[in-house]
Amino acid sequence: MVRSFATDPVDPAVVDTIVQAALRAPSAGNTRGTEWVVLAGEAETSGYWEATTDEGWRALSPRWEGLRRAPVILLSYSSAEAYVSRYAEPDKAGAPPDLGVDAARWPVPYWTGDAAFGVMTVLLAAVDAGLGACILGNFRGEAGLARALGVPGTWRLFCAVLLGHPDGNDHPSRSLTRAGPQTKGRIHRHSW
Repeated sequence: MVRSFATDPVDPAVVDTIVQAALRAPSAGNTRGTEWVVLAGEAETSGYWEATTDEGWRALSPRWEGLRRAPVILLSYSSAEAYVSRYAEPDKAGAPPDLGVDAARWPVPYWTGDAAFGVMTVLLAAVDAGLGACILGNFRGEAGLARALGVPGTWRLFCAVLLGHPDGNDHPSRSLTRAGPQTKGRIHRHSW
């Protein structure tokens, strides 16, 4: 993950190729219940920052300056309603067990999985294009951002992906110093 970007623009054709790859990611039931908003250039990306950060956060974040320079922000959206509707169609009825029209009854929300597949595809495509990227979670400002962008009410922001050329002044994640299990103990054969 890159957290400090140069201001150099990203070729719009490269951005289109990356987003098109995300649209070809796996989709449960071929629902295609994910969509993307592309914000390019400071005039567009500033609206994202205004909605999702505040002055206090910006003052405390050692990464703020590097993050805000990302010339492209890709916003991953998904719709639970699209999946609930799709799995109510005759060819999906009863498989998985009838989940009805209530998204809260789904033990695993396919819309979240599909959004994650698309984001991972974006990250891999960015690397293939020689770009840097990082993911920002959806913690605050979603409603204001949705209003500003005209996002329909049935769509939820999964995350933002910042995209651009690394400037070489990255701030590695503090999580990298966290001790954790290696692969040993995380792969189970024949049983847990």
